[in-house]
Amino acid sequence: MHDIRFIRDNPKEFDRFMQRRGLNSPSQEVLSLDEKRRKIQTELQSLQARRNEVSKKIGSMKAAGVDVDDLMSEVASIKLEIPELEHEESNLAEQINSLLFSMPNILSDDVPDGLNEEDNILLRQFGIIPSFDFQPIDHVALGEMNKCLNFEAASNLSGARFVILKGHMARLERALASFMLDIHTLEFGYTEILPPALVNSKTMTGTGQLPKFEDDLFQTTDGRWLIPTAEVPLTNLAANQIIDLDSLPMRLTAYTPCFRSEAGSAGRDTRGMIRQHQFSKVELVSITDPKDSEIELERMTSVAESVLKKLNLPHRVVKLCAGDTGFSAQKTYDIEVWLPGQDDGVGRYREISSCSNCGPFQARRMNARFRKSGEKDTEFVHTLNGSALAVGRCIIAIMENGQQKDGSILLPEVLHSYMGVEKIS
Repeated sequence: MHDIRFIRDNPKEFDRFMQRRGLNSPSQEVLSLDEKRRKIQTELQSLQARRNEVSKKIGSMKAAGVDVDDLMSEVASIKLEIPELEHEESNLAEQINSLLFSMPNILSDDVPDGLNEEDNILLRQFGIIPSFDFQPIDHVALGEMNKCLNFEAASNLSGARFVILKGHMARLERALASFMLDIHTLEFGYTEILPPALVNSKTMTGTGQLPKFEDDLFQTTDGRWLIPTAEVPLTNLAANQIIDLDSLPMRLTAYTPCFRSEAGSAGRDTRGMIRQHQFSKVELVSITDPKDSEIELERMTSVAESVLKKLNLPHRVVKLCAGDTGFSAQKTYDIEVWLPGQDDGVGRYREISSCSNCGPFQARRMNARFRKSGEKDTEFVHTLNGSALAVGRCIIAIMENGQQKDGSILLPEVLHSYMGVEKIS
C-alpha cells in the first residue's frame, strides 16, 4: 500500500514510478477523490465547531431568559447534515483505499526496464549442465517407470493438477523438507514456525494477495482462505506490532502445503508437477530495519542458493525486470534450476525460488512498525520473502538431473542419510 501523503507531495514522481509498472497517471484519480474527502472533512470540522458554539450560546441564553428557537433549529439542521457528510466521507475513504490497495509496489531504481522474462538480467550461474549418453526424459516418464508418481489416481480423487507421490518419492518430499529446514535453522539462524494453512481476509490483504489476486486463491465456505505460500502467515506475525529495533531482523522459516487455483495460467504447464493446485514449499521471511533490507535480500538469495549447491543441482540467478516483478515486490531475484527432461529432452531452466524485498509496502498494509530505543516515533519495517525451496520443483530437478539410462534416479549425496537409500529404482 502507498502513503497518500507521498502522492500528494510528489504526484509526478509517483506517476513516473507507476509508469514503470504499466500504469498511466494513477495519481490523478487518487488526488481527485482525496481533494473531495479533505473538503468534506473541513466542512465537518466547521459544522462540529459551529454546533458546539451554538450549544453553548443556547445554554447561556436560556439562563438569561432569551428566546433560543432559531438557535435550536440551527443545531437540529446541523445534526442532520453531519451524518450525511460523514457517510460521504467514509465512502470516499473506501474508494481511495481501494485504489491504493490495487496499485503495485514502487520498484527499486536498479530494477531493469522490460516487459517480461526475456528482459531479465542474468547475474550468475552455478554447476555443470549434465550430459547423457542417452535421450533424457522428463519427471512424468521417470515417475511412471519407477511407479512413484500417479497423476491418474490423483485426478480421480481431486481433478487435474494434482499428483500422488508413492514409496521413496513420498519419502523424498519429507526428506527434502527436513534437509532444507535443518539448513535454515542450524546454519543460517532462522526460527522454524508451523503456521495455519487457513487465514482470514485481513491476513491475505496484509501481504497483497487480496484484493488483487482473489481469482488465484481458494476460499472456504466460512470466508477463510487456503494459503498460497507461507509468506502470508509468517509475514503477518508482525502485523499491528511495534517491534523493538534490537529484535530485528526477525528471520522465520516454515514448511507448509500451498494452494493456488492457477486461474491466470490456464493451459500453461499442464503436464506433470510444474504447476499444481497443491504443492509444498519451504519459505523464508525476514522482517528488517529499512537500512538493512537490501543486504538481507542478498543474504536470503544466497541461503536459497546454498540448498541447490548442496544438492549439486545446476542453476542460475536472474534479476527480474519491471514487467516481470511481482505486485508486492520492490525487487526480486529468481533462482532457476536446470531441468534436462523439459522440452522433449532439450532441457531448460525453470524458476525454483523467488526472493523479494517488499520494502515498507506490506508493512504499511499490516501496520507493522518498529521503534528505536529511547525514541517515541515509529517507522514501518521492511519485509522480505523467498522460497527455499519449492519442494515439488526440487523433486523434479533431482529426478531429471539424476536419471540413469535404466530409468533409476541417483539421489544427491547429502540426502542419503535422510533417505536411507542412494537411488530410487
